[in-house]
Amino acid sequence: MRVLVAGGSPERASIGLLRKAACGCDAIVAVDGGMDALRAAGLRPQLFCGDVDSSSPAIAAAIDSGDASSFVLDGVRCEIERYNPHKDATDLDLALRAIESRYGAVDIVATCLSGGRPDHMLAALGRLCAWPGSVELREDGFIGRILHAGDTWDVGPYRGCRFSFVPLSCGCVVSESRMRWELDHVPLPLLSDRGISNELDFPDGSIACHAGTLGAWVFIDMR
Repeated sequence: MRVLVAGGSPERASIGLLRKAACGCDAIVAVDGGMDALRAAGLRPQLFCGDVDSSSPAIAAAIDSGDASSFVLDGVRCEIERYNPHKDATDLDLALRAIESRYGAVDIVATCLSGGRPDHMLAALGRLCAWPGSVELREDGFIGRILHAGDTWDVGPYRGCRFSFVPLSCGCVVSESRMRWELDHVPLPLLSDRGISNELDFPDGSIACHAGTLGAWVFIDMR
């Protein structure tokens, strides 16, 4: 199963990107202000998770008009998990728990999580690193992956693009092959900049995570 998760980033993904990201997904989950982004793209989530602090007045009014478990927006009923704004976890963290409780360790496509707030962006990466299924990151300027030990990513289809990775845990060991600059089982510390701004010069480039966890991104217009 594949689930699209749209966060409440102040800088939303474009309508075109959201519609493409939703293709092939079996369910859509809005995280607070992500509901507005999805609505603008004509997408209707099955689940809303949030404390409504980043939602528009229209979304807040629709939620307030519903019952404790669901509300109706544009004629479509959506299940709701509404959180107290005075909480110790982010809306994304709680949304991931809700997703796992309903669907299990599904594959996730995450968007609307990286713009406007660096603190939220880093916290989002931290939570997604702990997700037991695969995680794809999609925004208008890039497509990315969270890779754990044993994972590889074939980036050959993106030949000609810029490529970066950043270790998101201690003890990360990485190989990059068939790129302009290659690595062979190189150990790297947390948040090392060694993997920034490589070039995909070949049609069969790949990155492998042998230990630890890393985030990897191909910079390309995804709209």
